[in-house]
Amino acid sequence: MSAPTTAPPRTDGGGVRPPARRRSRPTLVAAVVVGLVVAVLVVILATREPSGERLASIDLVGEQAPSIAGDVVLGEPFDLGATDRWTVVNFFATWCVPCIQEHPELKAFDEEHADLGDARVVSVVYDDQPGDVERFFEENGGEWTVLDSDEGRTALDWGVAKVPESYLVAPSGQIVQRFIGGVTRVGLNDAMAALGGASEPGAPEPTGDPDAEVTTPGGTGVVTTPDGVTVPEDVTTTSGGDAHEGGR
Repeated sequence: MSAPTTAPPRTDGGGVRPPARRRSRPTLVAAVVVGLVVAVLVVILATREPSGERLASIDLVGEQAPSIAGDVVLGEPFDLGATDRWTVVNFFATWCVPCIQEHPELKAFDEEHADLGDARVVSVVYDDQPGDVERFFEENGGEWTVLDSDEGRTALDWGVAKVPESYLVAPSGQIVQRFIGGVTRVGLNDAMAALGGASEPGAPEPTGDPDAEVTTPGGTGVVTTPDGVTVPEDVTTTSGGDAHEGGR
């Protein structure tokens, strides 16, 4: 007597259901690898520092100033190379409220130092249109050079993430101070004075007789004038700050 047989499993349609296929090992490995890569990318994107914060963390103070490219929107062609003047490099936009608020301060600073001839301002447009910039200066004044954004490359070179932002550049071309946010005329003057530039107008004058002349004694190397200025021994100074070489 033959053993009973078992009928093959049937589908709902009455047909024979094929046996289930086993997934191959290479396919499983590939799926696991893809899943791990996606998980790592998610973690990196979730924990990375935002691009704006990375740019804001760039500190160029103490470095030579990067070049400033871009077409001239207003004013004369500009070269940031070595000069005998201090330079305020200002990044701004006409849609930026703090930029609008600081503009009269920049205007007052520029006018004051245009007369003195010891400092200048240059503005770089940040994500704005030349026509809007021209109208802004027509309505609000300002006689300094304004350059376009150079497709954002200048702001990137200077590490600018938001506006307004300004840099004070010494006559040597070295960046000596960074201002995040709006600037004031007094604040810029104070920064220059602290770094050896012109002092704020109205500041107390040095004490002492302005006509008193101090000549260094021979062999001492240096001497300190009544103003507290140290000069070489072959230089004669007046307490008013002028200096000339001895014997001339």
